[in-house]
Amino acid sequence: MRYNRVSRVRAQAMTGAETQQLEAHLATFVLPQTQRPLGQGGTSFAIGPDGDRIRVDVTCGFPLERGADAVLEALKSHCSALDLSAELAFALEWSVDTHAVQQGLKPLPGVGNLIAVASGKGGVGKSTVATNMALALELEGARVGILDADIYGPSQPRILGLSGRRPETTDGKTLEPLLAHGLKAMSIGFLVSEEQPMAWRGPMVTSALNQLLSQTNWGELDYLFIDMPPGTGDIQLTLAQRVPVSGAVIVTTPQDIALADARKGLEMFQKVNVPVLGVVENMSVHVCSNCGHEESIFGTDGGSKLSGDYGLPLLGKLPLRKDIGEHTDGGTPTVAADPDGAVAERFTEVALRAAAELAAASKDYSRLFPKITVEGN
Repeated sequence: MRYNRVSRVRAQAMTGAETQQLEAHLATFVLPQTQRPLGQGGTSFAIGPDGDRIRVDVTCGFPLERGADAVLEALKSHCSALDLSAELAFALEWSVDTHAVQQGLKPLPGVGNLIAVASGKGGVGKSTVATNMALALELEGARVGILDADIYGPSQPRILGLSGRRPETTDGKTLEPLLAHGLKAMSIGFLVSEEQPMAWRGPMVTSALNQLLSQTNWGELDYLFIDMPPGTGDIQLTLAQRVPVSGAVIVTTPQDIALADARKGLEMFQKVNVPVLGVVENMSVHVCSNCGHEESIFGTDGGSKLSGDYGLPLLGKLPLRKDIGEHTDGGTPTVAADPDGAVAERFTEVALRAAAELAAASKDYSRLFPKITVEGN
């Protein structure tokens, strides 16, 4: 997946001193999507001749289809104050690489990266956040899927407007994921009625999830989001150990009781060596739908404190708004319902920061090498 845009500034050849000046100046440009200087957070840049111009090639390890123009314009403005003798041409390209998973596990065939979205307790909006993050990356050009891992209380069928739909199989061995708003989706809720209780013990739940994950024909995906079940018990720990996850996102509210449980979820992923990409503070501020008044009904800065305690980035703060709930219940999540709105922009910021954190992590190179088998005589 690659994207290329070019923007120009002015004309001739630059001296070595000017090149060094340009390099230093570019390194001070903070990319809005990552809040990190260019060259960090899954980004890089290279300067080279291009005829009678100087070309600056910017590479991002995360999708940036819709945001590319804004980045190039910001770069152009950032460098306009430089008194250079050559014309500058800016190009932006993005691609999503496969990243390393837990030791002893291999990435899922065809799926570049699995991102687990988890919380220590229910009721913090984890599923809503996971779905909107997935939709945001899909809108930015990535190939994205979502797996509903909550066997006992699947919510993705309703969130995505797929209630009552059933997946099909073309080969009798794998299930075809359902499609909603550009996302490929799979859930146990597609296979049983909404009213049917899942009275299963732990091993059955784990087996069912493994089958949903491995026996779904995901095709080629850049990201597969896993909407994890709430809690940190045996089931969640087993999933974190057996599912090849590239990174995890922790969702919490600012409330103390939610933060205490979120810490447990965070510790669980660290225990099984899954990188935690960051913390999302959901329901940070309640926004009145009538007057726009904002009130922190669950407390303030809880997510900031949690991320600070563990040295993790705060991926963003999301509001508590009536329309988010209405979009979710209506089967058209906010990013799909109002992709250019202010709330969708907040979800996109969270998703891109998570993707950027993943882009800066270790990559998986096992697919580049042939399997070597040594046999004795």
